[in-house]
Amino acid sequence: MKTISVGELRQNPAVMLAEVAAGETYRITRHGREVGRILPPDEAIALIPAPRPGGMQLTGREPHELRSAPTVEALLDDLDRAW
Repeated sequence: MKTISVGELRQNPAVMLAEVAAGETYRITRHGREVGRILPPDEAIALIPAPRPGGMQLTGREPHELRSAPTVEALLDDLDRAW
């Protein structure tokens, strides 16, 4: 694993990105402390979980009643009375 500072990364990201594409992993440091890592795609962790089978479950929720009014102010007045 190679180490690169934030300043070095800003100056020339293309070299580092080419090496990451070739399989290299980089530690990114700021003032000598690690702040992140850049991994090749095949080693990267999936940050978005796979969707659950069956889709979203909306059972048990009451349908929402849509309201309309000639102006926004009239709609807001109507909502104030509903509370």
